[in-house]
Amino acid sequence: MSEFDFESIKNKAIEQLKAGKPLLGKDGAFAPLLESILNAALEGEMDAHLSEEERLSGNRRNGKMQKQVQTSMGEVTVSTPRDRNSTFEPQFIKKRETVLAEGVADRIIGLYAMGNSTREISDWMEENLGNRVSADTISSITDRVLPEIKAWKSRSLDPVYPIVWMDAIHYKVTDERGYAVTRAIYNVLGIDSEGHKDLLGMYISKNEGANFWLSVLTDLQNRGVRDILIACVDGLKGFPDAIRSVYPDTIVQLCIVHQIRNSIKYVGSRHRKEFMKDLKLVYQAVSKDAAETELLNLEAKWGEQYPIVIKSWQDNWDKLTEYFQFTAGIRKLIYTTNTVEGYHRQIRKVTKNKGVFPSDTALEKLVYLAYRNIRKKWTMPLANWATMSQQLAIKFGDRFKLF
Repeated sequence: MSEFDFESIKNKAIEQLKAGKPLLGKDGAFAPLLESILNAALEGEMDAHLSEEERLSGNRRNGKMQKQVQTSMGEVTVSTPRDRNSTFEPQFIKKRETVLAEGVADRIIGLYAMGNSTREISDWMEENLGNRVSADTISSITDRVLPEIKAWKSRSLDPVYPIVWMDAIHYKVTDERGYAVTRAIYNVLGIDSEGHKDLLGMYISKNEGANFWLSVLTDLQNRGVRDILIACVDGLKGFPDAIRSVYPDTIVQLCIVHQIRNSIKYVGSRHRKEFMKDLKLVYQAVSKDAAETELLNLEAKWGEQYPIVIKSWQDNWDKLTEYFQFTAGIRKLIYTTNTVEGYHRQIRKVTKNKGVFPSDTALEKLVYLAYRNIRKKWTMPLANWATMSQQLAIKFGDRFKLF
């Protein structure tokens, strides 16, 4: 190894300081110093590896392999020694390792989690570390989160969740044939007994359907969820039956907002404002009895013009009105799936510029990283949870004990 010229590095550093140029980065004065330190460390590891026993076995040095490594001080070139028997496993800079500083890798993962493209991450690397990185390198770095995702998906859950919202969010993914296809990510967002939000699981499927939701619910059961008090879902056909097949005592509340959206599509534009005013009297009534009276009034006024809309409310009435048996605070939480939809809006802020994902794994990786950032804000219990939890304990008795 050639002798390192410390006098030269000192003079270059002084010149760059006077010129206002950075000392770090690819062309900075400190880059050769860092390279020298790293290469010396690798040489020391090889010396230790080539013990007397190794040499007696015929093992010798066998040249070097150069590679570029990203560090917190910029990109450097290191020369990894090789041995004839290929038994040398460097630990300071491991084989195939291209990012030395964990801070750099964490920063790349953080940028990726915020929805930055590989080009934008490369731009950041070039601006801050003096060199661009390839899309493959960024992908391999973000792949570090895959074991974490696997562990998270199989973690044990609480035995009881008072309230759970279930809904799907849809994306485009390139399949094995190279076609862009739709994927649904099924999300189960729950409130634990302490009033904290928790994403119990996310599951990728080719499309949304009651059959797949059944497998989701079975997975929750296998991971320790013994009971769900209230489940809030959209109007997907067969969904309530799928829930009750696994959790027969769960109260299933269909989302009022989904029902309204589906209804208003079939109401003439000139009638919508007046129809909505009358419909509000139904779902904002003080009690289920009062709501039923208003539904009769709605039918009397609009039934002839919009019989299918009215029939839809009548057919789903019991599942649409479960929230009336609770107090105002709990009603507000459960009569819509707004809680999980709000979570979806935060996820979409990160994924909105992605277009078509190259694979299911790429989709899951980004959505999980986005979730990991979102959950940092879930530190406080829901407002007024102390009061609501007592009301639920009274309502559900032994199924939900506070002590």
